[in-house]
Amino acid sequence: MSRLDGIALWDGTSDRGTVDLHWTGDRIEAVTGSAVARHDGLSVIPGLIDTHVHFDTAVAEDGVPPDNAWSIVTSDAEKALHVAGNAQRFAASGVTTTRDLAASPVQLAVSRAFDQGVIRGPRLLAYGPVGMTAGHGDLFTHPALENRPPVADGVDECRKLVRRWARAGMHGIKIYTSGGILSMGDQVGWRNHTDAELEAILDESHALGMKVAAHTHSTDGITLALRLGVDSIEHGTGIDEAHYAELLDRRVPVAPTLAVHDVILAGTDPRRADAREKARRALEPRDPAFRAAADAGVRFVLGTDANGHLVRYGDQLHELRLMRDLFGWTDERTLIAGTSDAADAIGLGSLVGTLAPGFGADFVVVRGRPWESLEELTPERIVAVVSRGRVLTGRLPD
Repeated sequence: MSRLDGIALWDGTSDRGTVDLHWTGDRIEAVTGSAVARHDGLSVIPGLIDTHVHFDTAVAEDGVPPDNAWSIVTSDAEKALHVAGNAQRFAASGVTTTRDLAASPVQLAVSRAFDQGVIRGPRLLAYGPVGMTAGHGDLFTHPALENRPPVADGVDECRKLVRRWARAGMHGIKIYTSGGILSMGDQVGWRNHTDAELEAILDESHALGMKVAAHTHSTDGITLALRLGVDSIEHGTGIDEAHYAELLDRRVPVAPTLAVHDVILAGTDPRRADAREKARRALEPRDPAFRAAADAGVRFVLGTDANGHLVRYGDQLHELRLMRDLFGWTDERTLIAGTSDAADAIGLGSLVGTLAPGFGADFVVVRGRPWESLEELTPERIVAVVSRGRVLTGRLPD
């Protein structure tokens, strides 16, 4: 049994005071009150859960994106090393669970390697994309390339691709109910799939026990996604009051991906000038619409679109502060959205995001008390990150 005694602990919803934390492998055995504080200035919080990432890009220590040809000329075997590297670098900033939306068998292979202990890494869920020819997902690949990631056109193809991803072992499915911002030649208002195709995808996914995440940047796209019965809304720009009833009734989580869009709007990458203009038009109503939705009780959870470039390693911590400031939340309310509630949103609420007996041993040791001040949650203040009961980075205090 491993133990960390006499340390302040926030369990995912509330401050537990000074406790003794005991775990065996990937299972917390006990969280009990302690009369002796042994680690002044340190505290433990659950590992963060980022519900929206993309790890199929080159590892970038300097934040510089790879050449556009990288995804074309790089083998799957080499890509797997970068997927693992990206996941490990984000974990070093306290993100112990991630969900890759638009994963390939590469991400799935890395996820299994982490699960089996082949290499140490965070928990990684892989969602297979089901998009159409010339849809948002397809337009990330240069049109001249013949060997493209799979798409599905027509009801039968849509059902078949869902089944193909289920056979591969994907944890869920991603769909698109609007166009996008970074995809080449795309427009936000474009339709992606017909209603019949989308209905088939949802029916097949849910029949096979897989959650469905819906990318959408438009009001119509959110309306359609909610009517279909999706399990989460990704981005959600275009949200309005007409969506509140369904969002609240089913507690549908929304990943706001604030930081990535702020970076695009800032125009720091000149190669994305067209994306900046699309973002300007799509995001103009975002802040007041999101604040109104938060005031109404809409469920926002941590989801960043992180890939190591536009959203760099550790930026999830910045995203939390952006959420707090935009939604008018307390620091503790915001941290819940990045831990226990985010875990529940992706179906892992009984495993991670909470520090209590029976849960997985995923936690972060940090200098300060982030639930009282998120300014104290920065990469530089992280002392150790533990995932599945094993230290991924740093060192546990003696």
